[in-house]
Amino acid sequence: MRVLVTGASGMLGRAVADTLAGRGDEVTVLQRRPSGSPYRELLGDVADESAVTRALAGQEGVVHLAAKVDVVGPWEGYRRANIEGTRTLVEGACRGSVQRFVQVSSPSVAHAGSSLAGAGAEPADPDRARGNYARSKASAELIALGADSDDLVVTAVRPHLVWGPGDTQLIGRILERARAGRLPVLGRGTSLVDTTYVTNAADAIVAALDRADVARGRALVVTNGEPRPIGELMRDICVAGGVPAPRLHIPARVAWAAGAAVEGAMALSHVLPGVPEITEPPLTRFLAEQLSTAHWFDQRHTRRVLDWTPRVTLDEGLELLAASASRNQ
Repeated sequence: MRVLVTGASGMLGRAVADTLAGRGDEVTVLQRRPSGSPYRELLGDVADESAVTRALAGQEGVVHLAAKVDVVGPWEGYRRANIEGTRTLVEGACRGSVQRFVQVSSPSVAHAGSSLAGAGAEPADPDRARGNYARSKASAELIALGADSDDLVVTAVRPHLVWGPGDTQLIGRILERARAGRLPVLGRGTSLVDTTYVTNAADAIVAALDRADVARGRALVVTNGEPRPIGELMRDICVAGGVPAPRLHIPARVAWAAGAAVEGAMALSHVLPGVPEITEPPLTRFLAEQLSTAHWFDQRHTRRVLDWTPRVTLDEGLELLAASASRNQ
């Protein structure tokens, strides 16, 4: 199959491109800047119609991962990258030769702040999703799934907390803050959280492309299916990464209030002259919720629809992370 992958400069996007190419698919990647990819690389923005038209020419499948994933930032950046980018790509796919489209989404599109224990893939809801990233991704998912038709079958895959060696988002931030002594455990650290090792997430996304006729028109949450207490998980990641495990405990309500205060300061930095802009907040309300509430999902439906099971366990992933950290020391 000829497949266009957007967002292949990120860890998950690169893993998807490698998985596709490894089985013989012809991969093209659309990037905003050169990434050193070994695949056919086209430069452009997913919100640029001319760049998208050029990238989609002759393609049979699309895996759309490109997105603005920052925890915070002005709405306009999320709107352009996540909503308009998806709309442009979907409309271009409808006009061209593309037959299968996988929208890579996030469980946050259906999360209103409460604990999720054994949850399924609830409908994306831009009005209730928390934060600009989740709201924009919810709108993007609705746009993509709304284009499902007999000519273009569309599936949305929501990998939850993807991580692996070289990850600069989840793992990188945990290790950096732990190394600096700024990684707290909120509450007792007993809330169950599931994650997804990058190899498993890539396999599931490729399975969604293959099983598009079965999975069409629906969203599927993807995880390892191995929820663990978040305090234990953070400790295991720190041990694997060779940094001290967190010892600081903060009540969840205090953390939420601190996150609200940080967000208030960030809002002021955008409107008041002379106030330093906060680009990497130590805490937000969304982060406080993520670190203090349960997030795990029933995987039986996903595995049945995709005919997929994870091939790297959580413990095996931690071993791979530890080996990578040891090589890089």
